[in-house]
Amino acid sequence: MTTALSAREQLELLTRGTAQVISEKELLAKLERGKPLRAKLGVDPTSPDLHLGHSVALEKLRQFQELGHHAVLIIGDFTAMIGDPSGRSKTRPQLSREDVLANAKTYTDQAFKILDKDKTEIVFNGEWFNQMTFAEVIQLNGRVTLQQMLQREDFKNRIANDQEVRLHEIQYPIVQGWDSVMVKADVELGGTDQLFNILVGRDLQKAEGMEPQVVMCVPILEGLDGVQKMSKSLNNYVGVSEEPGEMFGKLMSISDDLMARYYLLLLGEDLDPGAHPMEAKKALAEKVTARYHTPETGKQARENWEALFSRKDADAADLPEFTPGERRDVAGVVQAAFESLGEPKSGGDVRRLIQQGSIQLDGEKLTDPKAEPEWATGQVLKLNKKRSVRLG
Repeated sequence: MTTALSAREQLELLTRGTAQVISEKELLAKLERGKPLRAKLGVDPTSPDLHLGHSVALEKLRQFQELGHHAVLIIGDFTAMIGDPSGRSKTRPQLSREDVLANAKTYTDQAFKILDKDKTEIVFNGEWFNQMTFAEVIQLNGRVTLQQMLQREDFKNRIANDQEVRLHEIQYPIVQGWDSVMVKADVELGGTDQLFNILVGRDLQKAEGMEPQVVMCVPILEGLDGVQKMSKSLNNYVGVSEEPGEMFGKLMSISDDLMARYYLLLLGEDLDPGAHPMEAKKALAEKVTARYHTPETGKQARENWEALFSRKDADAADLPEFTPGERRDVAGVVQAAFESLGEPKSGGDVRRLIQQGSIQLDGEKLTDPKAEPEWATGQVLKLNKKRSVRLG
């Protein structure tokens, strides 16, 4: 162990910002032994990108690293092909192994924006599951009961609503739990939706005569809307690999009520109750941007945002360039501008933005979707609170 902190000091730090720990007493006992703990986090590469919602558990894993403990990041190349049913009202589409492995490469690249690569043990759970015989799979299934599996809320709700629960989905908690046996986890991290799966890991470890892992659940991070959990499909996310200006701008769109939660879960800091909300939000956005890029780019992103939105000095802002195409009406140009940024909008969405007064050309609102202004090189077209482009 390399930390100078006592076991109780470590306990206080590690449990800060968590939603549930089973149990703090067990974790304290493990810490008091003075030996590095094996802290496990499993991620299924079901898509190529990580967002800040994923980072909450990764940040907690990094805390274990910084205290001298051993971080085990399990890439679920096998479990991703099953699909985690946690929080799902229907069966996930199954992915091919090729898709999973391609996603896994980007996952690890992005995870190392948070974790210390040299101090992280990367394990693919296909290493053991792909070697299992069918007889061994049957033996593993014999360690749990159907009644246990049907206690999870996802399954109970689907059965109550006459929705299918496929048998391969029931396997998911079992294989995730077996991961904990294979890597000899002392602690397993996960979102609150992972509680059932992590508890299965404890049961399987006990059955193997091992000391059960501590369950450490971190909160589910709300997205930019402040209501639903951060999700790419809901378009309320901030990707950890997004460009600095995009990341900063998205974070500036969160509500004041959400700031304290973002400070705690993304930075491990408390929001200064005496700080002006706008200054606190800019500091949050700069720190998070710097976290995933560099301090210099975080500072530059803030300066660009302030130039564009605080000082209304659009000429000083570094903006993506966009050249209008054949359509010259406001609706057509705005729709094409969004597409150029990789954020396509429907015609109805564009009209609503225009009607709401969100679309501005050099500070002047464009309220007629059919109007054809004299588009000129160098003009700044503001698309919404987060995005603007400079006409080329």
